[in-house]
Amino acid sequence: MRVISGDYKGRRLKAVPGTNTRPTTDKVKESMFNIIGPYFDGGWALDLFAGTGGLGIEALSRGIERAVFLDTDYKAIATVRENVGALQLEKRSEIYKNDARRALDALAAREIQFELVFLDPPYKLTHLYEEIIEKMDALHLLNDGALIVAEHDADLELAENFGRIERFRYAKYGEIAISFYAVEQTTEKTGMGTNE
Repeated sequence: MRVISGDYKGRRLKAVPGTNTRPTTDKVKESMFNIIGPYFDGGWALDLFAGTGGLGIEALSRGIERAVFLDTDYKAIATVRENVGALQLEKRSEIYKNDARRALDALAAREIQFELVFLDPPYKLTHLYEEIIEKMDALHLLNDGALIVAEHDADLELAENFGRIERFRYAKYGEIAISFYAVEQTTEKTGMGTNE
């Protein structure tokens, strides 16, 4: 695994030991960022179920100002810390070992709002997609126009929208799929296109 583009292009990232995590492949990551960016001008990113931290680190490399990494697995958190440290991104990163739902409450208490969210829970926990997306919106954690990138099993059909959060793109890569959502802007259109 490596950083695909931006300030840290080509830098290698360590994988989480064992088989409990499935890192997003470089090919899928590159396609993903071509759809959502590919570059950013500041803002906050949230990497839920972060695994290696590769998606949040890629966002930092491409111009996101600050990223929050969350996972419940000790080995994953240790790997995120190692990868963030290797790129000297500690000052732009927050890394927490915590349940996603409890962490969202803590972030909301700080009145943080995100421009970009990566959501990739374990495939068996399919109920978490709807629960977490709706909770982020209810807690006002998402800026107008924010993007949510949900990676899931290709056999799982996610909703077209969650209230004001609407899917604008769906992409399938073998056994996995990615649903791309945008938060409705109250002042102007997102310009991100329509559902496919």
